[in-house]
Parts: sequence; structure tokens; C-alpha cells
Amino acid sequence: MTSDAPPIADDRILPFQIADTAVRGRVVRMSDSIDAILSAHQFPSGVSELVGESAALVAMMGAALKFDGKLIFQAQGDGPLSMVVADYATTGAVRATASFIEEIGSEVRGVPQLLGKGHVAMTVDQGAEMERYQGVTPIDGEALSDLAVSYFMQSEQIPTVVRLAVGRVSTPGAGERWRAGGIMAQFVPSEGGERERGEEILLDADDKESWARAEAFLETTQADELIDPSISSEELLYRLFHEDGVRVFDAQPLRADCQCDVNKVSAVLARYTAEDLSDMVEDGVITVSCEFCRKGYRFSPEGNIL
Repeated sequence: MTSDAPPIADDRILPFQIADTAVRGRVVRMSDSIDAILSAHQFPSGVSELVGESAALVAMMGAALKFDGKLIFQAQGDGPLSMVVADYATTGAVRATASFIEEIGSEVRGVPQLLGKGHVAMTVDQGAEMERYQGVTPIDGEALSDLAVSYFMQSEQIPTVVRLAVGRVSTPGAGERWRAGGIMAQFVPSEGGERERGEEILLDADDKESWARAEAFLETTQADELIDPSISSEELLYRLFHEDGVRVFDAQPLRADCQCDVNKVSAVLARYTAEDLSDMVEDGVITVSCEFCRKGYRFSPEGNIL
């Protein structure tokens, strides 16, 4: 994809609400953040797309957290791509990676071909002193957006629609770079209402009509609209929902930030025996690379920081 238009505000999550209905959602646009994440790995094309979609999805979902913490998305299957993991911290930091059990050709794409059968886990981490909450659902669907919708319906009974896109876009002066985008909407009744968590069976006639319209409009979103640097999140929302009216709220910034550091890696090495450390030595040093950002850390054969 090629775009000659000047870039607009990116790397942010924009919350919105359709008119005065209970339909709320978020749009995410990722530029520098997703390019940094994917360029660090050089995954096959299909894997990069799935990892990018995971990062966009976890950012949209995590932005709804009402406390300081982290949302972790993990999909694990029996396919050639054994695991995809992405997490979003409420500080705006996002990271993502994947694990292979065999070589994957560039032509292999999609959830069934890459992940096969398995499960999706969403983990809410509120910090060391708080208990983690985790929801687990089977991998069921052709795309990552299908997995997200299935998760919300099975674990939280919230009607949800999700669209995701990842691709490389060429812009003047910047060359070809990765971009990712996503939009999601949910039926979320206001707190204190009679309905519980937006369960579909409890929607009245007006609610059903509001949700059906929002879902139908959002499903028309095209992949190129989500990653085109010349289309702002606000413009995209206007294209979709101008007939009903749409309100936007303060955008939340987003950045690629692994949060790994040498002391954390050192603490992990401290758990190993001297014999285990000896097996890790190559050319006189122990080198540990972060699975997320690929940054390398060097240690002595005894596990001391160099």
C-alpha cells in the first residue's frame, strides 16, 4: 500500500460513543509503535500480521481498564505458530511477540493455519498485591477478531464487534513501514442499570436496534481505512456513524515499550545453579535476548552483569 498524504496523529487509542446509546467503543491507530515491535523480529508475513493484530487488540481492550495495571493477551495452539502474546499497560506501553515450533512459510496466514486448535487467555494483572483475573476460551474462528468476539460473548456476555488490520505502508520520506489499526464496539449499559454486563438476551427492542445498526456500520470498515495514514480516527468514525451521531473522548497515547532491564534478567539468572549457568556460556559470556524487544544482555559465566 502506498500513501502520498501527510501523516496524521497516530499511536493512540480514541474512545467513542454512538449518540446517546449504550454502544461504546475504541479506535486504535499504530505507526511507530507497531513498526518498532515487528521490525525487531522479522517474522514471516503472516506471523507479523497476527502479532500486529494482537498488539492492536490488546491495546483497544486494555484501554478500558479503570485502574493501574496490565492486560495480557495470549493465544496458544497446536499449529506451527505455538503462541502469540501481547500486553498493554495502562501507562500506554504495548509489546508483542510470537513463538514457533517449526519454520513457517510467508504464504501461511490466518488463525486456523498458524495456530490450529488451542485456547485464548485474557489476563488482568492489577499488580503484585492483587489477585490476577483470567478468562480462557477455545480458539474458534478464522481471524483474530473472531476470537475476540467469541471471548467476550463466552466469558462476559457482552455483544462485541471487532475489526483489525495490519500491513506495510510506503510514505514519502519514510519508506515502507508497518502500520496497524483496529476498531471495536460493544453494548455496555451504564452502571446501575437493570441489565447485567450487556447480556444479549436482556436487550430491549430499542437496544437491539441501536446495537444492530452500530454492528452493521462497523462491519463495513475496510482494512485499508484502518491503516491509511491519511484517514484520522475521527474521520473514520464520522464515515461510519455520522447518520446516528458519534461522540469522541480524550485519546490515550500508545508506545512500544518492553520494560525489560538488566536487573530483571539478572534476577532470573540468579535462580539457576552454577552448572546450569555453565551450560549457557558461549565465547566466555552468557548472552540473554529479550523475547519481546530482542535487546541483548551480557553476563559473566557466574551470572554477574557485564
